[in-house]
Amino acid sequence: MKVLVVSDSHGWSEILTELKERYEKEVDVMVHCGDSELSDDDPAIAGYIVVRGNCDTEDEFPYDVVEGVGGRRIFVTHGHRYDVKLSLMKLKYKAQEYGADFVFFGHSHLLGAEKIDDAIFLNPGSITLPRGRREKTYAIVEVDKQQAAVRFFDDRHQELTELSHTFML
Repeated sequence: MKVLVVSDSHGWSEILTELKERYEKEVDVMVHCGDSELSDDDPAIAGYIVVRGNCDTEDEFPYDVVEGVGGRRIFVTHGHRYDVKLSLMKLKYKAQEYGADFVFFGHSHLLGAEKIDDAIFLNPGSITLPRGRREKTYAIVEVDKQQAAVRFFDDRHQELTELSHTFML
Protein backbone atom coordinates (compact mmCIF):
# COMPACT_ATOMS: atom_id res chain seq x y z
CA MET A 1 0.00 0.00 0.00
CA LYS A 2 1.26 3.46 -0.90
CA VAL A 3 -0.60 6.62 0.14
CA LEU A 4 -0.11 10.33 -0.55
CA VAL A 5 -1.29 12.44 2.41
CA VAL A 6 -1.72 16.22 2.22
CA SER A 7 -3.60 18.71 4.37
CA ASP A 8 -4.43 22.34 4.92
CA SER A 9 -3.96 23.59 1.35
CA HIS A 10 -6.27 26.57 2.04
CA GLY A 11 -7.32 27.27 -1.54
CA TRP A 12 -4.02 26.48 -3.25
CA SER A 13 -5.49 24.26 -5.93
CA GLU A 14 -2.40 24.27 -8.14
CA ILE A 15 -0.36 22.25 -5.64
CA LEU A 16 -3.09 19.62 -5.41
CA THR A 17 -3.16 19.31 -9.20
CA GLU A 18 0.63 19.09 -9.25
CA LEU A 19 0.67 16.35 -6.57
CA LYS A 20 -2.02 14.43 -8.43
CA GLU A 21 -0.14 14.58 -11.73
CA ARG A 22 3.08 13.54 -10.02
CA TYR A 23 1.75 10.66 -7.88
CA GLU A 24 -1.64 9.36 -9.03
CA LYS A 25 -0.15 6.52 -11.07
CA GLU A 26 2.21 5.39 -8.30
CA VAL A 27 0.02 5.54 -5.19
CA ASP A 28 -2.99 3.46 -4.23
CA VAL A 29 -4.86 6.41 -2.76
CA MET A 30 -4.49 10.18 -2.34
CA VAL A 31 -5.80 11.71 0.88
CA HIS A 32 -6.60 15.33 1.74
CA CYS A 33 -7.09 15.85 5.48
CA GLY A 34 -9.24 18.96 5.22
CA ASP A 35 -9.13 22.72 4.87
CA SER A 36 -8.83 22.53 1.11
CA GLU A 37 -11.29 25.44 0.93
CA LEU A 38 -12.39 24.06 -2.46
CA SER A 39 -15.77 22.92 -3.67
CA ASP A 40 -16.38 19.22 -4.11
CA ASP A 41 -16.54 19.65 -7.89
CA ASP A 42 -13.19 21.46 -8.16
CA PRO A 43 -10.99 19.42 -10.55
CA ALA A 44 -7.96 19.95 -8.29
CA ILE A 45 -9.50 17.83 -5.51
CA ALA A 46 -10.94 15.15 -7.82
CA GLY A 47 -9.41 11.76 -7.09
CA TYR A 48 -8.58 12.54 -3.47
CA ILE A 49 -10.33 11.16 -0.41
CA VAL A 50 -11.33 14.47 1.17
CA VAL A 51 -12.65 15.37 4.61
CA ARG A 52 -14.16 18.60 5.85
CA GLY A 53 -11.97 20.92 7.89
CA ASN A 54 -12.92 23.84 10.10
CA CYS A 55 -12.26 26.31 7.22
CA ASP A 56 -14.24 24.30 4.65
CA THR A 57 -17.78 25.34 3.80
CA GLU A 58 -18.52 22.43 1.47
CA ASP A 59 -21.25 20.24 2.99
CA GLU A 60 -20.44 17.41 0.57
CA PHE A 61 -17.20 16.63 2.41
CA PRO A 62 -17.70 14.29 5.39
CA TYR A 63 -15.99 15.01 8.70
CA ASP A 64 -14.60 11.47 8.94
CA VAL A 65 -13.82 8.78 6.38
CA VAL A 66 -12.86 5.20 7.11
CA GLU A 67 -11.51 3.37 4.09
CA GLY A 68 -10.00 -0.03 3.48
CA VAL A 69 -6.83 0.15 1.38
CA GLY A 70 -4.42 -2.70 0.76
CA GLY A 71 -5.86 -4.75 3.60
CA ARG A 72 -5.42 -1.87 6.06
CA ARG A 73 -8.05 0.34 7.67
CA ILE A 74 -7.45 4.09 7.24
CA PHE A 75 -9.26 6.73 9.30
CA VAL A 76 -9.12 10.25 7.81
CA THR A 77 -10.29 13.37 9.64
CA HIS A 78 -9.24 16.99 9.89
CA GLY A 79 -8.78 16.86 13.63
CA HIS A 80 -10.60 19.96 14.86
CA ARG A 81 -13.52 17.89 16.16
CA TYR A 82 -11.07 15.83 18.24
CA ASP A 83 -9.07 18.73 19.73
CA VAL A 84 -5.80 17.55 18.16
CA LYS A 85 -4.10 20.83 19.05
CA LEU A 86 -4.41 19.82 22.71
CA SER A 87 -3.91 16.07 22.66
CA LEU A 88 -4.35 13.01 20.46
CA MET A 89 -6.38 11.23 23.16
CA LYS A 90 -9.85 11.82 21.64
CA LEU A 91 -8.54 10.92 18.20
CA LYS A 92 -6.98 7.76 19.61
CA TYR A 93 -10.31 6.66 21.12
CA LYS A 94 -12.15 7.28 17.85
CA ALA A 95 -9.44 5.39 15.92
CA GLN A 96 -9.93 2.45 18.28
CA GLU A 97 -13.70 2.55 17.68
CA TYR A 98 -13.05 2.39 13.94
CA GLY A 99 -10.39 -0.30 14.27
CA ALA A 100 -7.98 1.93 12.35
CA ASP A 101 -4.47 0.88 11.42
CA PHE A 102 -3.64 4.38 10.18
CA VAL A 103 -4.98 7.78 11.25
CA PHE A 104 -4.39 10.71 8.90
CA PHE A 105 -5.28 14.19 10.16
CA GLY A 106 -4.32 17.85 9.88
CA HIS A 107 -5.60 21.05 11.53
CA SER A 108 -2.55 21.96 13.63
CA HIS A 109 -0.29 22.52 10.59
CA LEU A 110 2.42 20.67 12.57
CA LEU A 111 3.85 17.63 10.84
CA GLY A 112 4.48 14.46 12.77
CA ALA A 113 4.12 10.71 12.83
CA GLU A 114 3.92 8.36 15.77
CA LYS A 115 2.64 4.94 16.68
CA ILE A 116 0.07 4.83 19.46
CA ASP A 117 -0.87 1.33 20.50
CA ASP A 118 -1.29 -0.48 17.16
CA ALA A 119 -2.14 2.53 14.97
CA ILE A 120 0.11 4.97 13.14
CA PHE A 121 -0.96 8.61 13.48
CA LEU A 122 0.22 10.98 10.77
CA ASN A 123 -0.17 14.71 10.33
CA PRO A 124 1.48 15.71 7.03
CA GLY A 125 1.76 19.34 8.14
CA SER A 126 0.40 22.10 5.91
CA ILE A 127 1.18 22.41 2.22
CA THR A 128 0.60 26.19 2.45
CA LEU A 129 0.93 27.55 6.00
CA PRO A 130 3.35 25.41 8.05
CA ARG A 131 3.86 25.80 11.77
CA GLY A 132 6.94 24.69 13.65
CA ARG A 133 9.00 24.53 10.41
CA ARG A 134 9.28 26.75 7.38
CA GLU A 135 8.82 23.97 4.82
CA LYS A 136 5.38 23.44 3.29
CA THR A 137 4.91 19.68 3.50
CA TYR A 138 3.08 16.53 2.48
CA ALA A 139 3.76 12.86 3.20
CA ILE A 140 4.05 9.53 1.43
CA VAL A 141 3.34 6.36 3.40
CA GLU A 142 4.54 3.00 2.06
CA VAL A 143 3.37 -0.14 3.81
CA ASP A 144 4.34 -3.77 3.45
CA LYS A 145 3.55 -6.72 5.70
CA GLN A 146 6.15 -5.83 8.32
CA GLN A 147 6.63 -2.08 8.30
CA ALA A 148 5.30 1.34 7.38
CA ALA A 149 7.71 3.95 6.05
CA VAL A 150 6.66 7.59 6.39
CA ARG A 151 8.48 10.15 4.25
CA PHE A 152 7.90 13.90 4.27
CA PHE A 153 8.44 16.17 1.27
CA ASP A 154 8.37 19.92 0.75
CA ASP A 155 6.32 21.72 -1.88
CA ARG A 156 9.24 21.42 -4.34
CA HIS A 157 9.09 17.62 -3.85
CA GLN A 158 12.41 17.46 -2.02
CA GLU A 159 12.44 14.75 0.64
CA LEU A 160 13.08 15.94 4.18
CA THR A 161 15.13 12.84 4.99
CA GLU A 162 15.79 13.80 8.60
CA LEU A 163 12.04 13.44 9.27
CA SER A 164 11.61 10.00 7.68
CA HIS A 165 10.56 7.24 10.02
CA THR A 166 9.86 3.53 9.74
CA PHE A 167 7.39 1.83 12.05
CA MET A 168 7.25 -1.91 12.62
CA LEU A 169 3.77 -3.36 12.21
